[in-house]
Amino acid sequence: MRELEKHIVPKLDEPMRLSDYVPGKFDILTSKKGMKKAIEKGLVKIDGQQAFTSRYVSGGEVLQLFAEEAKHKQPRVDMHIEVLYEDDDIAVVMKPAGVVVSSNKSLTLENALPQNLKPSNKADALPAPQAAHRLDFPTSGVLLVGKTRNSISALNKEFEKRAVLKTYHAIIQGPLDKKTKTEGSIDNKLKEKTAITDYNILQTLPSPKYEQLHLIELKPHTGRRHQLRIHMQQLGLPILGDQQYGIEGKILKGKGLFLHASAIAFAHPITQEAINVKTPLPKKFDRILQNTIGKESEEQE
Repeated sequence: MRELEKHIVPKLDEPMRLSDYVPGKFDILTSKKGMKKAIEKGLVKIDGQQAFTSRYVSGGEVLQLFAEEAKHKQPRVDMHIEVLYEDDDIAVVMKPAGVVVSSNKSLTLENALPQNLKPSNKADALPAPQAAHRLDFPTSGVLLVGKTRNSISALNKEFEKRAVLKTYHAIIQGPLDKKTKTEGSIDNKLKEKTAITDYNILQTLPSPKYEQLHLIELKPHTGRRHQLRIHMQQLGLPILGDQQYGIEGKILKGKGLFLHASAIAFAHPITQEAINVKTPLPKKFDRILQNTIGKESEEQE
């Protein structure tokens, strides 16, 4: 096993149970729950011997924390992933549409990450890079990845505090009724949980098939499953190509879902530097909008 950290117990006024003493003594694992799991997995040693939570320490003992070894070899997936930002702690990559982030199957984005990212040189480096959040299978766009234990832990806290700001763009379909505002906020609970999305319709084009198509910017304040897709359906303007939440008889097939995670902004989990990564819209967005304009021009002639 690879040693991550070492700690020498100073002279204590009275002996302490290891499970009570050790939390906070290592930089990598700070919580009592996390340290208890590490001890139970055999990742903590006292004077070279496996530690147990019931063991007492009084002073002079050498505590070692080791990295957990991978339980199974990660399958190699030869998939090119565009890297938008990378350092020793994190990366931001472009997730292709039609690829699952992680699952028990081999063809996943996470399984392709080791072939596309540089190994971290940090002591708490993960066996393989890990996605810090998820994007739906049909959704493309920016995905935040952690390469170390500390970075994943810190990013999880940022997501819990809603401090990671995500921006999406989508093409939605259907006519705007008189009650629909071109910008606003949708605050409709999903499965009894708060779900809030800010939206701004940037462009509207006439469409022979859908009456109107709209390029929309979406900023979710929460991260519920299928939140943006459901909120657009509730607005009466489903996302183009949505097989699950689209309007029957008006679902564009064969082009995928027109939903793209276009930007992410957050504080670097280690340096606290402000990171803001933006990406252009997929070419299929331009094609569908240009085709709409072209057909409308032909009809007017």
